[in-house]
Formats: sequence, C-alpha cells, structure tokens
Amino acid sequence: MRKHNSNEVFRITGARQGLTDDVRGRQRRYVISMSIRTVSVILAAVLWNVERHVAIVALVLGALLPYVAVVIANAGRERPPSLPSAFVPMPAQPAIEPGTHQPEGQAEGRAQQG
Repeated sequence: MRKHNSNEVFRITGARQGLTDDVRGRQRRYVISMSIRTVSVILAAVLWNVERHVAIVALVLGALLPYVAVVIANAGRERPPSLPSAFVPMPAQPAIEPGTHQPEGQAEGRAQQG
C-alpha cells in the first residue's frame, strides 16, 4: 500500500456531468418537446371547427416546437462556472514576528532596579 506524503488537496466540486448522462438528458428533453408538439397538432386538428383561436395557437405551438427542441438538444454540454484548479495550495504559514530585542546589559539593569 502506498502512502502519499503530498500536501495537495484535490477537489471535484466543479466537475461537469458525465457525457452519457448529458446525452441522455438532452434526448429526454427532445422527446418531451416532440410529445408536446404531437399533442398540440392533434389538439389543433380536433379543435379546428370548435374553437378556432385555440386551434391556431396549438398549430403555431406545434410548428415552433421542433425548432426549439432541436436547438435545445444540440446546445452542447453544460459549461462549468469556472474550471477548478487541480489542487488547493497549502495556506502560507505565518512568519514569527520579531520580538523587541534588548541588549543583555539593559535587561539585567531593569531586573536589578525592580
């Protein structure tokens, strides 16, 4: 077993989602959008002679959703807010502040006076 005496601390909080999960999520959003489009086109056909205004809105929605769904599906991978650095550097150790240095003769003189 290896022991690492390194002071590097790795962080993964800025890691992106895996490629497989990203593709699966985009496919799911595309299928949902196309399902809504299908329902809106069917709704437009059913409501055309009953409620024409609602049918026109559903038809416009059915016409615009494929473009929006393709743009969303092909948008690409998410961008991380900022790329994480490979490690967190160790904090700088504070320097010892220099004390007030008195010559030996003055320190002894004070001790004898007191």
